[in-house]
Amino acid sequence: MGISDSPTHSSGQPLRLGILLSGRGSNFLAIDRSIREGRLSGAEIAVVISNVADAPGLAAARDLGLNHALFISRGRPRAEHDADVLAGLRAHRVDLVCLAGYMRLLSPEFIAAYRNRILNIHPSLLPAFPGLDAQTQAFDYGVKIAGCTVHFVDEHLDHGVIVLQRAIPVLETDDAHSLADRILQEEHVAYSEAIARVAGGEYQIIGRSYVKTSSREGLNPSAF
Repeated sequence: MGISDSPTHSSGQPLRLGILLSGRGSNFLAIDRSIREGRLSGAEIAVVISNVADAPGLAAARDLGLNHALFISRGRPRAEHDADVLAGLRAHRVDLVCLAGYMRLLSPEFIAAYRNRILNIHPSLLPAFPGLDAQTQAFDYGVKIAGCTVHFVDEHLDHGVIVLQRAIPVLETDDAHSLADRILQEEHVAYSEAIARVAGGEYQIIGRSYVKTSSREGLNPSAF
C-alpha cells in the first residue's frame, strides 16, 4: 500500500471530512474548532452523520449550520445500515471518514469502500488496551504512561495503521476518571494533527507503518 491509497481530492481544494458519531461528539467539536480558527486549513467538514437520534453531537452539528444526517442503526442489519451511511457520505463527496465516538463496528463492505480513508481515535497507546473503557483498563493495569492513538481503520478492532500517538504520564493523584479527562485533552490535539497529516498527502503506508515522504518537519502540535 502506498501513497496512491491515500485520500484523493481536487488539487488546492480542502479534504472533505465525513464525521460519524454516536454521542456528545467532543472530538468532532475539537476538529470543527481547529478548522474555524484556521489551525486546520487543509480540511472542511462535509457532513456529520449519527446513528443515534438524540446524540448531542448531531444537535451541535445542526446548531453550527453543518450538513448533517441521521441513519438510525438500532434494529437494522449492519450491512443495510452501512449501505445507507455510505450513500450519505458519497452524496456529500467525502474524501476522509473520521470516527468520533461512533459506537459501531463497520462492515467489511464499508471498510473496502473507504480503504485507508477512515480514521479513528482510541484512548490508549495501541496495541495496548483495545476495546471499551481503555482508560480504565490502563489505570487498573498500573501503567505509568497512557495516551491516545489516531489510526486508520481496518477489519479488526483498534488494529489499523497508526498515524500518530500522544502520551501522558499517569500521575500519583490520578484515578480512572481524571486520567480519562486528561487523555481526552490529548485526543482533541491529536485528531486535528492527524487529519492535517493525511490532508497533506505526503506519506506512504508500508506494511503496518505510516511513513512520511516529505523532508519537511512535522506539524507543531501546539498549533492545535
